[in-house]
Amino acid sequence: MIGIFDSGSGGLTVLREIREQMPSADILYFGDIKNAPYGSKSNAELGALTVQAIELLQKRGATSIVSACNSVSASLAVSLFDALSLAPDSLIEMVGPTVSSFKDSSARLLLAATPATIGSEIYQNAFRMIGKDVGTLAIPDLASAIEFGSSEEEVERIIREAFACVRAGDFDAVVLACTHYPLVTHLFERVLGPVPLYDPALAVGERVKRQLWPREVGEGAVRFIISRDSQPFRDRVAALLPEGGFSIEVLSA
Repeated sequence: MIGIFDSGSGGLTVLREIREQMPSADILYFGDIKNAPYGSKSNAELGALTVQAIELLQKRGATSIVSACNSVSASLAVSLFDALSLAPDSLIEMVGPTVSSFKDSSARLLLAATPATIGSEIYQNAFRMIGKDVGTLAIPDLASAIEFGSSEEEVERIIREAFACVRAGDFDAVVLACTHYPLVTHLFERVLGPVPLYDPALAVGERVKRQLWPREVGEGAVRFIISRDSQPFRDRVAALLPEGGFSIEVLSA
């Protein structure tokens, strides 16, 4: 069973791509809504929350882990192998697959992400390893606004203000390096016009299939655990899985 974790609804974009690539995989998803957003946490806080999330998924039967949070760095993921008895091929994070997809690209990229992701420089350092510099744009409060169901007008305002000082001619594509951001792709398109948007979930879904198939072939069951109840989360799950057949468990306080 594949375990996926994120601070809330953002990882549903990754879940969607994994199901697209591996519809028969059994999936257990943990949304840590009580501690959302992760994008404003310190490295120490992120480390503790990551360990807690992975331990929960393992106790519930997950044998492979996907970190659907861009703020959790590749270096932290590697340090978890021994601490949590994870095999190196049993944990997939967001940064590596995303950067790899641009190895042969000459596109000038702008990385839009949370302050924690931008401040950690995990993407910038990874891109430098393939000889590529990227522009960055930290967008405070956007992930939280999306997670907790702010109006479209409010979310669009945050995006528009963030990009106010960015010149469109300085980049060829925007990497949405927070899993919450693709949930409002239409609002980014409204603000940015024809600028191409890249969703890292695409690269992660492909990596999951390449790395975990056929080991993680199951019956296609999907279960959710959330650390705090949330109607916006329930609504997004229902929209993602209109055929039903899933369960949502809320952890007791």
